[in-house]
Amino acid sequence: MKYFFFLLILTLSFSCKQEKKVESAQNIIDMAINKACNEYCENAIIDFTFRDRCYVSTRKEAYYKFERITNDSTGVTRDILSNKGFQRFKNDTLLTVVDSMAVKYGNSVNSVHYFAQLPYGLNDAAVIKEMLGESTINNEPYYEIGVHFKKEGGGTDYDDTFVYWIHKENYTVDYLAYQYSVNGGGIRFREAYNVRIIEGIRFVDYNNYKPESLETPLTNLDELFQKGKLKLLSKIENESIGVSY
Repeated sequence: MKYFFFLLILTLSFSCKQEKKVESAQNIIDMAINKACNEYCENAIIDFTFRDRCYVSTRKEAYYKFERITNDSTGVTRDILSNKGFQRFKNDTLLTVVDSMAVKYGNSVNSVHYFAQLPYGLNDAAVIKEMLGESTINNEPYYEIGVHFKKEGGGTDYDDTFVYWIHKENYTVDYLAYQYSVNGGGIRFREAYNVRIIEGIRFVDYNNYKPESLETPLTNLDELFQKGKLKLLSKIENESIGVSY
């Protein structure tokens, strides 16, 4: 009988530890990244087309290079953001870009790659994660994870804030919301769709919504979405995705 009670206490103790671990924001993000990347993202070359421009990301552990390639009547423009900073090439000639414009171009390139490869990137050193609670969206259970950034290493948009709704059972990022301050500021809510796995990595497209008021808390957007009170602004669609290693 004593042995039975010992096993029972040990089992309950283990269950509590497991439950505490699962409810950690860090652990949930780790699980979501593992689900999306299958450990492939850190050394992948990913290319895709977004709004008639070609994007290419190259990662090799700590090294990264994000490219945006624009082909128009004036020739080929390559914007490159890497560990070395920002560079712009016009028909293979390196151009001189003033610092303010380099920051603007670099942020634009980074933003497209950031959303295309979520949730990879949420373990960067500047990311601060917190558990906000739980939610049910369309009868599915979700964790609500809040994300903001340290000023050091967080880029020029370090004051942007995000909420990610991560499925409690399969750890997929199915919805996200964010508030930004650039260009007068705004709030967006994104619904993932068109899920596909390419060479082991999960990719999605998004329906992109906004609320009526900029005073709307991000954590209220899932409820407004279900009530049909968000306005559909656009679709974020990445086409012709290719992955190599």
